[in-house]
Amino acid sequence: MKWSNNNKIYLLFLSLPIIFGSCVSLKQPVNKIEYYTLESPPTQMETLNPLPHVIRMDRFTAAPPYNTTQIIYRDQSFKRNAYVYYRWQTNPGAIVTTLLNRDIKNSGLFKAVLDSGSRFSSSYMIEGTVDEFFEWDTQNAWKAILTVSIILNEKTVNDIQNRILFQKTYREAEICQQKRPKALAEAMSQALSKISQAMIKDVYTCLKDRRDL
Repeated sequence: MKWSNNNKIYLLFLSLPIIFGSCVSLKQPVNKIEYYTLESPPTQMETLNPLPHVIRMDRFTAAPPYNTTQIIYRDQSFKRNAYVYYRWQTNPGAIVTTLLNRDIKNSGLFKAVLDSGSRFSSSYMIEGTVDEFFEWDTQNAWKAILTVSIILNEKTVNDIQNRILFQKTYREAEICQQKRPKALAEAMSQALSKISQAMIKDVYTCLKDRRDL
């Protein structure tokens, strides 16, 4: 069987996509998503007398722009973007709640610290929101921005005005050592550690002279 020039050209065009596709698959492997979380040693507190109070830590919510596992970054004013291949392992609200709960338990300053799913009763509750949780890119460096707001309330008081003991917002900005997502996770961990220490001290100060009913 003889092949005409037209047949040879047609066969060549059919082969090109297969050859090109093979080159792309070998040289450009599909990017996989990398997941990050926060890691920090339990907060070290100064030696204080433990209080006989039971506290419940409610699960913190995250403000709408950060209520996602995507890592959000700011590189221009009034603008927020998200990485495609870099994500938080869980929602920032869950990350912050877990580590704050761990730290306040580890402090040993309270009789017990319960999570939101516990069936035991408590006299006080900490509710909170993660208001900011993002990477701020500047020309000189990246910064981890973390803002957490909490409300401490006394559950045994029916009057809402007297139930709330205090409300406070904590904000930290930590410089990333490198312009990489891992460095962001490290800086965010340092920011949360500072907030955790300040929050525990404030809760302790507020409750140290109170007596459970």
